[in-house]
Amino acid sequence: MPPSSSESSFESLDDIARHEGNDSAAASAPSFKAGARERNGGIDALRAAVTLLVVFHHTALTYGAIGGWYYREIAPSNSPSSLLLILFTAFNQAWFMGLFFLLAGYYTPPAHRRHGTAGFVKERLLRLGVPLLFYVLILSPLTIALAQTAKGHPFLGVFTYVWIHGRLEPGPLWFAEALLIFTAVWLLWRAMRKGDATVKAPFPSNMVLFAAAVVTGIAAFLLRLVWPVGVNVAFLQLGYFASYIVLFAAGCAAAEQKWLERIPESQKKRWLRIAWLAFAVLPIAVVLARRVPWLHGRAEGGLNLQALTYAFWEPFVAWGVILGLLTLFQRRFASLTGVWARLARRAYPIYIIHPPVLVGVALVWRDVAAPALLKFLVTGSLACALCYVIAGLALRIPVVARIV
Repeated sequence: MPPSSSESSFESLDDIARHEGNDSAAASAPSFKAGARERNGGIDALRAAVTLLVVFHHTALTYGAIGGWYYREIAPSNSPSSLLLILFTAFNQAWFMGLFFLLAGYYTPPAHRRHGTAGFVKERLLRLGVPLLFYVLILSPLTIALAQTAKGHPFLGVFTYVWIHGRLEPGPLWFAEALLIFTAVWLLWRAMRKGDATVKAPFPSNMVLFAAAVVTGIAAFLLRLVWPVGVNVAFLQLGYFASYIVLFAAGCAAAEQKWLERIPESQKKRWLRIAWLAFAVLPIAVVLARRVPWLHGRAEGGLNLQALTYAFWEPFVAWGVILGLLTLFQRRFASLTGVWARLARRAYPIYIIHPPVLVGVALVWRDVAAPALLKFLVTGSLACALCYVIAGLALRIPVVARIV
């Protein structure tokens, strides 16, 4: 099933802020800069690569996948290209948001230890709060106005309308909003915890990982009874937050033990096999639901087997993919040089600026007739290249470099 049921259809400007740019299926960029002593070439490379995947994820929404996005050129359908893009985004959503929350949690304790509480809070507000405000106040109305030109609305008129009517929203920077909340909760928990001693512990066993997946699936199913996928609360799709909370907490717990840097090979292989087996379950369930009445139901949430399957499918796919990618990238990149080093440095600004760049690239050749998958590949590639260049130029500005 698709990661979100919220489709973009704007017949009036009043609909703009309610729907556009609030896609919680969107993934986010790296959460903050670790100090030099905390750098891990493999993790930095993985974070950078998945940031580019974010751009392609949103490109898929432009050309036929299901989910909220600023500009949709091709509506979702049962065409082969649309089904492939839906599967692509559903698979992404199962793990890449969780990966970023895991990494955010992993670097939270070291950053706190390095800066102290006051310095850490200041750094978090600067690193997360300033980009969030910049996106809400500038990039969000800019992107909305740009997208609405495809429907004949004047750019300046829409931009002004969004500002005057307060139709401001964080778009993909909802991740910064969520991480500010998570960080505040972590600080409160740390203040309430007795002592600061760290007990050495081995990497979590398969049974612990299995239990975490089950708990995450149950929590996701229950959350979606109240807030189905596609429903936003303060710009956050709470239906996805079971895995985000579990993985952020896991990252915090893993930091002192450096678990992400010593993943047992046998466990990585086992959970990769589980992920591949689990991956086939959801498409099979969707196909069967069309033929078996008692399997009918909305996977986005509700008391039905489709919703239950989707809720459990995500963690069992995510655990294997995340462990596999962390192992692969750390084995491949002991340190970063050349393009990879520059990409890793530019990943966060790429994420911040990618919505207007992606929408702009898609609009440039929207009247050119071409297969959806070709447009997906070309638009995504050009958007990534442009974001890379623009991010590099932006980082030459000292104040920008200090923040991101």
